[in-house]
Amino acid sequence: MEYRSTTLTRQQLDRALNVAVRYPHKHIHAGSLVLTPEVFQSPERETNVMISRFALLDCTGSIQVGPWSNIGARVRVYTHDHIHLGKSPLLALEEEHGVTWQDKKIGSDVWIHDGSIILYQVTHIPDGVVVGAGSVLTKNPQPWEIWAGNPARKVGERRDVTDTELQHFLNHKKYRLEDDASETR
Repeated sequence: MEYRSTTLTRQQLDRALNVAVRYPHKHIHAGSLVLTPEVFQSPERETNVMISRFALLDCTGSIQVGPWSNIGARVRVYTHDHIHLGKSPLLALEEEHGVTWQDKKIGSDVWIHDGSIILYQVTHIPDGVVVGAGSVLTKNPQPWEIWAGNPARKVGERRDVTDTELQHFLNHKKYRLEDDASETR
């Protein structure tokens, strides 16, 4: 079986970012999306990231993304929050005081799966973190952790595997896929 590259060309990445990057409160503060230089330094690839054009990257504050990261469709990364204090109308409070914002750093080899929401409170998603589909991340994980749920919690850790373990996994999955295909015939 042959696999195609899942990373984007520079042109595909630029097109995706033109749609995904938003500035909902640029009258208060406009951050930027910063791709680390390593994103563009993989031989035989123009980039080594995947950022879906269907994601929403709130750049009220800045967001830095490291190499080999994957930000899936319908992911929401928020760098701002609204003030929810007192009993005055919240829109009037926002008109008078604005919103709070802060920058966010997404490390290397971070996978944020489809439909996940990364809330304002999260300032750093370190290297190797996986956020499961549909999760709502409300706090900073530690490197190489797997988080899932609403609110997201740690459900596992990524670890090194031997070649034998990887082959066993691949053979088992391949068998199941072939089995499933033969049942539909």
